[in-house]
Order: sequence, then structure tokens, then C-alpha cells
Amino acid sequence: MKIGIVLYPTFGGSGVVATELGKALAAKGHQVHFITYSQPVRLGSFRENIFYHEVSITDYPLFDFQPYETQLASKMVDVVKYERLDILHVHYAIPHASAAFMAQQILKAEGIRIPFVTTLHGTDITLVGKDPSFEPVITFCINQSDAVTAVSESLKRDTLAHFKVTNEIQVIANFVPPLPTDTDQRQYIRSKYAADDQAIICHVSNFRPVKRTEDVIKVFAEVRANQPCKLILVGDGPDRYACERLCRELKLCEDVIFLGKVRDTAHVMEIADVFLLPSETESFGLAALEAMAVGVPVVSSNTGGIPEVNIHGESGFLSEVGDIQDMAKNLIYLLQPAILQQFKKNALERSKVFSLTQILPQYEALYRKLVETKR
Repeated sequence: MKIGIVLYPTFGGSGVVATELGKALAAKGHQVHFITYSQPVRLGSFRENIFYHEVSITDYPLFDFQPYETQLASKMVDVVKYERLDILHVHYAIPHASAAFMAQQILKAEGIRIPFVTTLHGTDITLVGKDPSFEPVITFCINQSDAVTAVSESLKRDTLAHFKVTNEIQVIANFVPPLPTDTDQRQYIRSKYAADDQAIICHVSNFRPVKRTEDVIKVFAEVRANQPCKLILVGDGPDRYACERLCRELKLCEDVIFLGKVRDTAHVMEIADVFLLPSETESFGLAALEAMAVGVPVVSSNTGGIPEVNIHGESGFLSEVGDIQDMAKNLIYLLQPAILQQFKKNALERSKVFSLTQILPQYEALYRKLVETKR
């Protein structure tokens, strides 16, 4: 099949999943065309069966804000026509699904039928979608999609609760691609960040308020008072300065490492002992799954789609949002050597439920069904 994938090309979960999905489809022999405004950060180097189409943003003095949605729709029309695509898969409802619908109607007028799949990832529903000004457009685009998927049961429930959806929503979970490991290299890198007697706690996010990154610092302070440990923070965003200031106030600076944005977070996570995710809400919890896939158990909040990934008492522990003391207690318990080793094995085993081999065939089956219907 020839598949067009429309995505945000940034470090966010939707862009990561969409890029890894495209790479996996290309590896199986499908022709994949990425359509977005810059090269996806996880796309990497030249690969067989992968093509990138950049949406040019023209600076017209007439507009205060450039009409990206219109330019994206035009690019989709062009790629579908001249690359003879079979299907479009758009990740994130705004503005990708609305642009796909516009492109579909333009192509229909020219006698070309192109189905499109919309995948809902989270903030397009739980944050942006709750703005009343977006509701009519999001509802319309979901209902006009030829197929709709959500990355968790929790997100599906939220979508049905907030929008008048008449279309069927199929849950296809996020996934992690196979991750090669080099034990010697892992130990060498770990030694650069922590001594042998120090545990490493890791957190990865975009430092937005919903991630509750200051809670990460507070939990770490409680754990550090109990035993030697280091905290590695990956990512950047509006709450980073507040976290840096809190570290100074709590006199934690020597043991907290801010790495900023990292392209391949798995290499950071694999040197950690425990991953900490205290988010206000998560539609899925991709960062938690990525940690588990390298054998790192998770201490997280019990919200959104996280409990579908992190199993309490098995792959890690769940606490109520904002419960600093309980998260710290769970971390201290996990860091006991014998217990930690068992939870590491459990976390790795749990991650296999969300492996590429489990998830990819679900997308392929959905594509084939739509393409066959088109014919």
C-alpha cells in the first residue's frame, strides 16, 4: 500500500508514534509518505520506502496568522494525486483531520477517492477539544473520518463524553519499537551520572503544567533524604524554570541533572532504576511504556490511560495525583535491590503487550479494509 502519514513532527508522543509507525510500515514493504512542516525528529537517516513532503509556509502580508490548515490540505491533494496514495492516516484531530476532510472533498470533485484514518492521541481531546470554540470542528471531523482510532480506552471514553460522536472508535494502543541493548555501554554511561551506590530516577516530559514536574522534584527530595540517588530530567518547556528554582530552594542541585531535549530518550531511560510520571492526566503514558521497554519500572499517578499500561504492584506502582508521600514511599520500596530486580523483569514483560509485532497488524488490517472498500 501507499500510505500518507500526517503528523506533528516534534518530540511529543503523537509525533513519535506516527513516525515509528511509518518506519515500521516501510520496513514491511509499504510505501510511506510523511506530510508535515518539518522533518520528524524521530525519522532518522535515509530509509527505503520512506518519502518526506514538506508543507511550505508562505509569509503573506495579508494574514496575521498563516493558513497552515489550507496549505496542508493543498499539499495532501498534491501528494495523493501524484504519488497515487491509497490512504491517508492523520495523527491528532486539529488541524490534521479537518485538513484531510478538505483534501478528500477536493479530490472527490476530481474523481479521486481517498479514505482517511484519524488517530486521537490525547490533548486534541482532553485539552484543546474542551475549548468550546473547537468542539463543532472536532466533532465534525471525527464523524467524517473513514475510521477513527484512539490510543487507550480512557481516551475513547473521554471522546465519547465530550463530543457527539456517531462514528465508531477503535482502540489501538501505542507501542514501542524493538530496542537494541548494549549492557557494557549502558554501564559505562551510567557511571558518568551516578556512583555505584546511587540509584537513578528519571522523568521525561515537555514540562507543561499537566505533567506536574514540580511534583517530580518534591518526590525526589523525599527519596534522597532516605538514600543516595540522582534525578535525571529530560525535556524542556514552560515549567522548567520553576523546577530549577525549586531544586535550588531544596538544595538538590548537585543531584538533579537537567538534560533538556533528547532525540532518543530510550538511551537515557535504560540507565535509570525507576521512572517517575506524576502527571495530572495522560491519555496513554507513552514515556512510561518506553521506560518499561528497557526494563525500568514506573511510579506514576493513577489517571487517564496510565493504569492500562502500568500495572500496580507488577510493573510499578500507582498513586493518586499529587500524593507526593505515597509516590516517595513506593519509590523507596522499589529501590530495594531484590525487589527492584523483580520489578525490572516484570516491567519488561508487561511492555511486550504493546510491542510493534502486536500493534502493527491492527493498523495494517484497518488500512486494508478501507482500501478494499474504496475499490
